[in-house]
Amino acid sequence: MHKHHPVRIFGISALITVLVGVLVGWLDGLTGLWIYCVLVLLEVTFSFDNAVVNSKILNRLSDFWQTMFLTIGIFFAVFVVRFLLPLFIVMITAGMGAGEVVDLAVQSPEEYSHRLHEAAPLIDSFGGAFLFLIGLSYFVDRNKDVHWLKKLEKGLSRLGEIRFIKLIVMLVVMAVLYLTVDEHSRSAVAIAGLLGVLLHVGLEAMSSFFEKRERNVVGIKKKQVGMAAFASFMYLQVLDASFSFDGVIGAFAITSSLLLIMAGLGAGALWVRSFTVYLVRTGTLAKYKYLEHGAHWAILALGVVMLVKLYHIEAPEWFTGSLGLIFIATAVTSSVLEKRSLEAKK
Repeated sequence: MHKHHPVRIFGISALITVLVGVLVGWLDGLTGLWIYCVLVLLEVTFSFDNAVVNSKILNRLSDFWQTMFLTIGIFFAVFVVRFLLPLFIVMITAGMGAGEVVDLAVQSPEEYSHRLHEAAPLIDSFGGAFLFLIGLSYFVDRNKDVHWLKKLEKGLSRLGEIRFIKLIVMLVVMAVLYLTVDEHSRSAVAIAGLLGVLLHVGLEAMSSFFEKRERNVVGIKKKQVGMAAFASFMYLQVLDASFSFDGVIGAFAITSSLLLIMAGLGAGALWVRSFTVYLVRTGTLAKYKYLEHGAHWAILALGVVMLVKLYHIEAPEWFTGSLGLIFIATAVTSSVLEKRSLEAKK
């Protein structure tokens, strides 16, 4: 079977999802199985646009690092991001020890969920700033010559001629947030947002530095290896974490079972990563001209949604989850229609 065949790409994800579902059904019955399915769908819908952006980065990596993305990366996504990271956040915000937080999560999941929701401003500020900067970086680029939303994207592209414009915009956003959010959370919001910005800038600079260094040593390469690939790999993990925050918090509104949340979101994350590989191997980004644009608009919008939450304005889960799907579906439709129009003129 060809490596591009969907069965080969999605087969392992399907098998693991079914096996975990059988285990959940055996332990928690039909109710637990239904919640598990809902959580899988929640993760997929929240991270669909993430897969599109991931595919562009993954396409630059060597086969070894692509394999790392699917093996070590999925362990990082399930265990570190969806289990350890929320525990760490509760530790920081509640001032509790590691053992206390683990006991709280296992013995009193409702209280743990409450503590995690109390940490939402920190999470939303970090994730919102990181995602907003990803979207901004894509559109505020003076070298960008393909535009989907013509006038708007051309205007943003011209802004790229201003030196350090991305950092200026983000510092203004952080300053506005600091001056306008609830007084008791101002410091946490400012620090978390700046950490999101610094992490994005640092990983981007690290990847660019090592990529140029490798090219100077061995010439132009088609695929990233070494430290350049490692920096891109870590960028993918942080991007995944930023997308997962909303999913983790939303999952606690559905169930308080930490193990069930890990199972559902973990299986969903596996499907998202398989879809990323599918996009890479089939060259889907090249087939649909505006797919990448739609994904970045979705990421920009999700970043805004997370930042707006700091003002206690909560969008419904169905809206946030479907936001990426709407942008991507519209971008794909635009790509197909434009391609047909050009072919008809020939």
